[in-house]
Amino acid sequence: MKKTFLTLAIVTLGFVASSRMIQAEGLKIGYSDWPGWVAWQVGIDKGWFKEAGVEVDFEWFEYMPSLEAFAAGKVDGVCMTNGDALVTGATGAPSKAIVINDFSNGNDMIVAKPGIESIKDLKGKKIGLEVGLVEHLLLINALEKNGLKESDVTLVNVSTNETPKVFASGDVDAIGAWQPNAGQALKAVPGSKAIYTSADVPGLIYDVLAVNPASLSAHPDEWKKVAQVWYKIVDYFNDPKTRSDAVKSMAARVNLPPEEYEAFIGGTKILTLAEAKKAFAQGSGLSSIYGSSAVVDKFNVEMKIYEKPQTVADYIDPAITEGL
Repeated sequence: MKKTFLTLAIVTLGFVASSRMIQAEGLKIGYSDWPGWVAWQVGIDKGWFKEAGVEVDFEWFEYMPSLEAFAAGKVDGVCMTNGDALVTGATGAPSKAIVINDFSNGNDMIVAKPGIESIKDLKGKKIGLEVGLVEHLLLINALEKNGLKESDVTLVNVSTNETPKVFASGDVDAIGAWQPNAGQALKAVPGSKAIYTSADVPGLIYDVLAVNPASLSAHPDEWKKVAQVWYKIVDYFNDPKTRSDAVKSMAARVNLPPEEYEAFIGGTKILTLAEAKKAFAQGSGLSSIYGSSAVVDKFNVEMKIYEKPQTVADYIDPAITEGL
């Protein structure tokens, strides 16, 4: 699964070299296990990129290694959260978001043990999550909405993949995790439930295709074709007649039965072209990727993930999507 706001080790020379690589080898895109990115597999399997006349190689990674590959200049574009785009840029590898694939719509969760019915009930309780990651941001949002502060709870730093085990041990009263870890935690503790999810704050977490600015400048037509294929994929996914075929392709990429993978998709709002255009419009609220990125930037600075606030507009290029 995706999502980390941790500082990356940047190989600056490798990043600069990516524009040279693309000229020799075509576009290279890193993608990983999140429904809004796994959906690229539909276009790959259908041969739609070749049909569109664009040479592109999609390379499958675990999420963190995909960011490292982008930072090292091994890929020209990468699928990442809007928050991680700020982190990679602040530490040496700037990017431009040219496609907004989706926003998290329930797959990120705060899960609490039986007897805790709401965020307000967390006061004085222990919460296990990976400090500085996206669930930390989600928790802060939830606390603020319910009149609480971070100091009203005790955070226990737990690796996300360990949250189900720690939750089951009883050492914490709640955990913050994304799927499939959140689902595992719910199964591990009978009667537990999600008391706050990304569906309660749509737009807090956007997922994008972020591109090396040098590559985008050198090959705008090729990147436009990539975006065109993406929205062909979205239409195919959303069409009731072809959705099952799309899900079959996505499920095969992550080695899951289609019916099992379908359950994860509901927590990810894959955006249509019209919806993406609205999200690309400048605004201060979470319905805009600009407003969302400003919230994450503030969080990153407060958590000392990087020192200086970023100019979020520098990381967003709506031109290709707006032109479709």
